[in-house]
Amino acid sequence: MGVLFSCTGVMAVIEETQLRGTLLAIDEINAAGGVNGRELVPVIEDPGSDTAAYGYCAKRLMLEHDVTTIFGCYTSSSRKMVVPVVERLNGLLWYPTLYEGFEYSPNVIYTGAGPNQNSVELRRHLMSKYGSRFYFVGCDYVFPRTSNRIMREMIENHGGVVVGESYVDLRAKRADFNPIVRAIREASPDVIFSTVVGESTIHLYQSYADAGFDPKVIPIASLTTTETEVQAMGWDVAEGHITAAPYFECLGGPANRSFVSRYKQRYGESAVTNMCLEAAYFQVYLFAKALEQANTLDTDALRPLALGSSIEAPQGSVAINPRCGQANLWTRIGKVNRSGQFEIEFDSGAPIQADPYLVIYGESTAAMSLRR
Repeated sequence: MGVLFSCTGVMAVIEETQLRGTLLAIDEINAAGGVNGRELVPVIEDPGSDTAAYGYCAKRLMLEHDVTTIFGCYTSSSRKMVVPVVERLNGLLWYPTLYEGFEYSPNVIYTGAGPNQNSVELRRHLMSKYGSRFYFVGCDYVFPRTSNRIMREMIENHGGVVVGESYVDLRAKRADFNPIVRAIREASPDVIFSTVVGESTIHLYQSYADAGFDPKVIPIASLTTTETEVQAMGWDVAEGHITAAPYFECLGGPANRSFVSRYKQRYGESAVTNMCLEAAYFQVYLFAKALEQANTLDTDALRPLALGSSIEAPQGSVAINPRCGQANLWTRIGKVNRSGQFEIEFDSGAPIQADPYLVIYGESTAAMSLRR
């Protein structure tokens, strides 16, 4: 199978962890005898954080290496380069990253959170605890702009206001955030909503800290900031800021404790897990489960078996919703503490049904869970 994550460039800070999660799962499956007695063999491509290169690499995997299944991509822009390739050549992309929803492809399995599994509850949580004035900061591509459109609509529907909105390049440096920080000070929001990704995440939080803002008063709330970015920026910069995600390393339970222990045994005690790594890990097991039944890598045989399949993941029980090909995932909101980990402030208590088109709109995820 193909593995398509960047180990170089500005996205490597997070995509390298997704590669590690993928390889850990492959090695565990192989150590247990493989799938129907056959070893899983990863063919790895590094697109170097170049959006266009993801499409080229996907085509090379499928045409030159006879790959039909690909695990990969972090940004929605990179996914949108790969989707036409797998659709044209009838491959199957397993996409382990939160995304903006409003997309369906018969050739993609989405295992990251959609907006009803993170943004809906995050909006409610922030407006109830901090206030109704928001400032948006994002990288300039499809995921941040669409996620901000969704969040803006929810905020305004509940009586809030967006007092400013700024975007930076994916390769933004620390200095690029200085004028944004000044604009935030002038706008005086209650919350900064961030959809900044990759290395730029570190620069945003450092610029915020340099400006002397207090997260107790104006926190940065994010869909994308994980333990990995927190480790890179330092807990002193990250403490008090908020993320909505299906998974945090701090979660209890034997499945997660074992997962974290095995990950650290392989990559070192200082290595941290995160939501994107966890999705990259459990989706390989979902793939292997479907492959065991299909006994073929043919997409037309494999995909129907993946739809509706379930597994006990480190975050808890997850399943691929057969109506949309996206995973039913948990909703959690965490705040960074002094150890660089998240303390859970909200937990949905059950997986939330995937709803990428926000058919159920404006309700809390807790209400969605009760209606299942």
